[in-house]
Amino acid sequence: MTNRHFFAILSARTSVNSMSGHSKWSTIKRQKAVTDSRRSAVFTKLGRLITVAAREGGGDPSMNFKLRLAIDKAKAANMPNDNIDRAIASGTGENKGAAMKEALYEGFGPGRVAVLVQTLSDNANRTSSEVRQIFQRHSGSLGTPNSVSWMFTLQGRTRIPHPADAESLVLEGIDVGVEDSVEEHDELILVSSTSALPAIQSWLSGKGIGITSSAPELIPTTFATPAEKELIQLHELFEELDDHPDVTSLTSNESE
Repeated sequence: MTNRHFFAILSARTSVNSMSGHSKWSTIKRQKAVTDSRRSAVFTKLGRLITVAAREGGGDPSMNFKLRLAIDKAKAANMPNDNIDRAIASGTGENKGAAMKEALYEGFGPGRVAVLVQTLSDNANRTSSEVRQIFQRHSGSLGTPNSVSWMFTLQGRTRIPHPADAESLVLEGIDVGVEDSVEEHDELILVSSTSALPAIQSWLSGKGIGITSSAPELIPTTFATPAEKELIQLHELFEELDDHPDVTSLTSNESE
C-alpha cells in the first residue's frame, strides 16, 4: 500500500481526526483534563478539522459525515457553538481564511515504537521541519512513506458507556454492521468497517444510547514494548507532538 493510498483511506469522507491510538499514551491522554492554558490550542485544532470537513463535503452535518464527527468531537471538548459556526463558515467560503492541507508523517520513537502523526497546516514545509525536529529531540526519527503505516489497520470504532447487557447489544448490532466488540475501562467499543459508522450511530441513537465517540481509528497489528527509560522519552515525544498546533492526532504501536 503506498503512502498516498493509505492517507487517502485515512482522510476520505468517512475520516476525521481518526488516529485515536491504542497505547498507554492514549489512555493517559483521555484521562487528562483540558486545562485553561491548553483550551485555546485544542479549540484551534478542532476548528481546523471542522473547516476542512465543511470545505470538502459542505456545511450540513446531516449530509456530511466527516463534518458531523468533527462537530461531535468539538462539542465533547466544550467548544462554544459560535466557534463551531465560524469554522463551518470558513469551510464553506463565507469567511475567507488560509488554505489548510492535511499530511501524514510516519516515524519511529524510542524503543522502535511506530508513530503516525496527522497534521493540518497552511505551511507544509514548516510543519514537516518542525515535526522532524520534535522526533529528533526525543531520540526518534521520521521514516519513509509506508515505513510505519503497514503496521496498522483502519477500523470504525464507536465508544459507548458499558451497557448492562453488552452481549445482547453486540448481537443485535450485527444487523447494522457491528463486527466485534472490545471492553476498555468503563466503555464498550463497537468495532466495524468505517462505512458502517453512520448506521451504527443511527441505531444507537434510536435506542437512546449515548455515544462517547464514533470515528475511524488506526489500530496496530504489531506491538513494540520499550524499556522504562525509553518509555519516558516516548511519552515526552508524544507530549510535544500533541502540543504542536498543526498536529491533529497521533497513534503508536506501543504495547499496553
